[in-house]
Amino acid sequence: MPCFGGIQPLNRFAAFILLLATSVAQAPNKQQVLWQKLEASIAEVDRNLDGVLGVAIEDLTTGQKYLLHADEVPDSDIMGGLTPGVTRITLRDLATMMVAVSDNSATNVLIDRVGMENVNTFLDSLGLTHIRLRRRMMDLKAAGERRENVATPAEMMALLEDLYRGKVLNKEFTNDFFKMLSTHKNSFIPRDLPEGLKIANKPGELEGVRNDSGIVFVEKRPYVICTMTTYLRRERDGEEAIRRISLETYRMFDRLARASEYGRVISPGNSSR
Repeated sequence: MPCFGGIQPLNRFAAFILLLATSVAQAPNKQQVLWQKLEASIAEVDRNLDGVLGVAIEDLTTGQKYLLHADEVPDSDIMGGLTPGVTRITLRDLATMMVAVSDNSATNVLIDRVGMENVNTFLDSLGLTHIRLRRRMMDLKAAGERRENVATPAEMMALLEDLYRGKVLNKEFTNDFFKMLSTHKNSFIPRDLPEGLKIANKPGELEGVRNDSGIVFVEKRPYVICTMTTYLRRERDGEEAIRRISLETYRMFDRLARASEYGRVISPGNSSR
């Protein structure tokens, strides 16, 4: 029987079938297709939102980013209520209250203690020129004069990435910062994500505005997600938009985290093939 490359025809046929049965697709840029599908999902949310949407997402493993209207500047307020002169608490306690329950009074104490100009100078030192602290909380006069506290999805993403990589605070303070930001709160990014998943985020709410920015610590594939909505006809629509974008983003990163570079997923306890 003639031989081809040292393998007889029947064996070559069997080897070919074996390869078909065991091979994993190796089409180029397979993961990019997942990003394209995520972009399509976000584009659909954007089309259906009666308002303005800005999104910035970054894969902290590869550095790949997705940006949609990410340099726009929606208002990004924080919120509240303390009883003056009753309780003695630390600055860290105030910061926790600001993050966990969006306490306006706690925020104002910290603004007064740190200094508004010092905050903006610090942001300048990080190269963040579109995040600005321009007024204290509940200052309707300043708001009426259009002195709003502002940020952009792109710069919030850059700030969170720098914090994650230890470029802003030392290791101890970085860990404490993300611990504080991970305090359970009623917010939009975590709403449909699994219980127990570490999510360090900070939402913002004003009339016509809903925002949420943070890091989702998916094992082996953490990512930054910053979603801002403004000019909303109904605030609930903005909350729903952030929730949907967060869920679609998590699904992609969770899949990337559990799969090989070829897309093969091995679930715990699965020993087949």
